[in-house]
Amino acid sequence: MKDTPTKRLATLAALVLAVGLTAACGPDIAANTPSGPTSEPPQTNPDRLQAPSEASPTGEIVIWDRSGDLYEVFDAVIESFNAKYPGITVHHEAVDIAAKLQNTLITGTDVPDGVFLDDAYVAGYKDHLWDLSDVLAPYLDKITKQKIDVNTVADGIYGVPYDLDPGLLFYNAAALDKAGIDPAAINTYDDLLAAAKKYQDYRPSAKPIHLEQGAWLGQLQLEMYANQLATSMADANGELRLNSPEYLKILTWLDEVAKQGLGTRAEYLTPSDIGALEAGDEVFYPWAIWFDFAPQQQLPITSGQWRAMQLPAWETGGARGGAMGGSSFILPKQGKNSQLAWLFYEFLMFDETGYTAVYGPNKVYPGGLNTSIPAYQPAADPAKPLFKPVEALGNQDLWTTAIEAGKQIPGGTPTPTWWDGAVEYLGNNVQKMLDGAMTPQEVLDQSAKDIQANLVDRQ
Repeated sequence: MKDTPTKRLATLAALVLAVGLTAACGPDIAANTPSGPTSEPPQTNPDRLQAPSEASPTGEIVIWDRSGDLYEVFDAVIESFNAKYPGITVHHEAVDIAAKLQNTLITGTDVPDGVFLDDAYVAGYKDHLWDLSDVLAPYLDKITKQKIDVNTVADGIYGVPYDLDPGLLFYNAAALDKAGIDPAAINTYDDLLAAAKKYQDYRPSAKPIHLEQGAWLGQLQLEMYANQLATSMADANGELRLNSPEYLKILTWLDEVAKQGLGTRAEYLTPSDIGALEAGDEVFYPWAIWFDFAPQQQLPITSGQWRAMQLPAWETGGARGGAMGGSSFILPKQGKNSQLAWLFYEFLMFDETGYTAVYGPNKVYPGGLNTSIPAYQPAADPAKPLFKPVEALGNQDLWTTAIEAGKQIPGGTPTPTWWDGAVEYLGNNVQKMLDGAMTPQEVLDQSAKDIQANLVDRQ
């Protein structure tokens, strides 16, 4: 069964954060230090991983990925990796990471050398991971700042950035054309509201804008909006900053969409959502790039009618990009060959042969992997697209659109370990607001109070 954005998010939502992880045994430095002469200076910080010094390193590594399409994509790259490093044997395992990772790190038994992990959980596992600051140093100035920020805790970087998931405004171009609406005129969220009203005048049954009904995904989307305004629930030190003018602006807009009857309340790509999309009643979808999965596989009737553009700005001239989700690679300290695993991820993400094999046309994605873009800027060259125009988006050049949106994403902060727990308060309260039971300010007041008392203060 192929991995899909829906499946990935279900897995992500089910993952138990490592808030209560017990301290693992210290790393076996000898196991991660190459034998023989080395020109490397002595390791001044034992928590920082160092790259191998041998020209032709040898050994075996165990790499965990979730089963599905990305597992198959990464698996296919191993042959090219071995052409560069013939002495490294890669044992690539499809694993239920949500079920296995926490206990594996606690027990220290059969710990893998590298693991694919959603950005939201990197900070929570920090005490069990190598600080990658030194090995990433040659690439830092060429990696999107947001991806470095979300993997940074204090002065350490704990994940190798993989993908960038810029938010985009997906829209049904055919439906808007019939209604006489020019999407190019949508520059701000006020413009989007006006366009939705005009579309509803044309089609009275329509509720044009997607309003996410799932508390978890609704909170994730809320963070995309907040990222546009260069904020998030917690600052870089993990301090709560939810009750702010930025969040009030976002919630007030969402509340207005709901009050004016301009939003389709549905959970992401559930039957009710798909039905409204296929009927032309829901024509605006502000979401991560991976929504393009929908017209490619879930919307046979309207496939080819959809297009994507940069998100509207919250104010004229504001950022039109915001991150929604994302993944990285972590290297546990207790892995037997962490240095060799670093070489594997370095090849995947920073070697042209590697990242071309990941994102370019392959057996899994004949047109290339188009549900995200690389976080490494040399790989994200607008003039050198790694995936082809998307037929289900009317052969739109999604690559260029997404790259330009990615450039506008402000920096970020590490996802706090209590993010999932906040859904019980913020995620659910946003839904109450959309039901008309709370005001935007009440959502912020109550959510901030509960998150601080029940999550932040109890860490």
